[in-house]
Amino acid sequence: MADIEIKKFDGPSRGRYVAVVDGVEAELTYSRMSAHSIIADHTGVPEALKGKGVGKALVEYLIADARATDTKIVPLCPFVKAQYQRHPEWSDVIK
Repeated sequence: MADIEIKKFDGPSRGRYVAVVDGVEAELTYSRMSAHSIIADHTGVPEALKGKGVGKALVEYLIADARATDTKIVPLCPFVKAQYQRHPEWSDVIK
């Protein structure tokens, strides 16, 4: 899939990354543990977007954002865990 635009919505205790493709929203949510530590707790990709790389794009954005903000990620979400197993080079930001 071509470039997927992702936006970050960051609150004091929770946040999410959102991708809207063809009017359909997918998200990756997280909970904040500390100023530089989060729990990636859920990736939600509707059926209409499955197989289009949207979930992977959300996780890649999460990893890039964590690197840019010196944040460590606890991958509670099964999808984030599975992506990490395919990308051991992310170990610099995964707890």
